[in-house]
Amino acid sequence: MIEPDTIKLLRECDAGIKMGVSSIDDVLDHVHDTALKERLTDCRNSHDRLKEEIQVLLDACHDTGKEPAPMAKGMSWIKTNAKIALDGSDETIADLMTDGCNMGVKSLSRYLNQYKAADEGSKDITKRLIGLEEKLAVDMRGYL
Repeated sequence: MIEPDTIKLLRECDAGIKMGVSSIDDVLDHVHDTALKERLTDCRNSHDRLKEEIQVLLDACHDTGKEPAPMAKGMSWIKTNAKIALDGSDETIADLMTDGCNMGVKSLSRYLNQYKAADEGSKDITKRLIGLEEKLAVDMRGYL
């Protein structure tokens, strides 16, 4: 029998990835610097690959995953568009991405601690996702 914590952790990773990809998509068209755009695109692609891994595991558990909370997604979209409308610089985009990464790391770390009975495969995916978020936050420092 599959431990409920495994499914719960995978669902949270699924929602986190969807939120991260959506956030990157929201800013990509506003990025000026080619290297920044490339870094964001690479990160988005890495998220997509992890999402595929998660989907395979969720399918095996007969679970459909989880969408990000509509309120969180809506508030993120409003904040992003308002900040870009006021100042569409790469610095603003890097600031938004850094905030998003930090929130993702915090949430995923909390879920990793909360769902201790999850299997090692789902914990590994969560740790890799946290690593992606941490790396992007570090990469954004040069644009702040």
